[in-house]
Amino acid sequence: MSLLRRLGDYGRLVRFSHTVFALPFAVMGAVLAMRAGGRLGLREASWILVAMVGARTAAMTANRLADREIDARNPRTRDRELPSGRMGVGEVWGLLLVSTAAFVLACGMLNRLTLYLSPVVLAVLFSYPFTKRFTWLCHLWLGVALGLSPVGAWVAVKGGFGEGFPAVLLLGGAVVLWTAGFDVLYALLDVEADRRQGLFSLPARLGVVPALVLSALFHVGTAALLVVAGVLAGLSWVYFAGAALVTVILAAEHVVVKADDLSKVNVAFFTMNGAVSLALMAALLLDVWFR
Repeated sequence: MSLLRRLGDYGRLVRFSHTVFALPFAVMGAVLAMRAGGRLGLREASWILVAMVGARTAAMTANRLADREIDARNPRTRDRELPSGRMGVGEVWGLLLVSTAAFVLACGMLNRLTLYLSPVVLAVLFSYPFTKRFTWLCHLWLGVALGLSPVGAWVAVKGGFGEGFPAVLLLGGAVVLWTAGFDVLYALLDVEADRRQGLFSLPARLGVVPALVLSALFHVGTAALLVVAGVLAGLSWVYFAGAALVTVILAAEHVVVKADDLSKVNVAFFTMNGAVSLALMAALLLDVWFR
């Protein structure tokens, strides 16, 4: 039981369930690359999975280490694994080193270009926790971190960029805006705590109503980029039906989260956004499968 409890602590530390945000887009990037002539077999798929899990675990552990004092001063987060003392700093550092090594190893096993680009990816992931200390662009920087998933998967399968890359680049841009939009919604839960600590979240800096407006604009941009990416990739009505469903889900997020009622923020953040990534991935896979 103690081992299971410890594994549960690790899972909660890195929010393993939130893998549902990035992994489907990596699958999409890999499938689009395969459709453009890249090689996607069991070997490539396995190492892409290792790279994704390694990168995400490294990013989350780095975030938890950087934010442990901030989390300790926030009533909503003070019970997390590090500030509560359930996990030690050395233990989390160990997880960070192992997951980083796993990511770099996976990149090296995929191809030379992914290995060469791995430090760039790590720089983006490890710098994110510090952006909230000086700029409201922190939400977009988190978006860049997730938006690298389809782009990285494309490079892993294709071994380069080449024809078709603009479509996956726009897909990555859609992920950037989508992530920034839902991260702004999530930051609504910490407005007062962020203000007390001088952090630069949009809700803390501009207020709840302007933040909600900007979040909605980010999601309008997401819907537009998904359409353009599908056109450039030559996808069919199946994909566009999925993109339309995603647009409806995003609109629903902004219906359930109101300036005077933030009780549905967690539903919008996890449940609805999990549905966004899974629905779009399913639409793309069905589109390619029935060609």
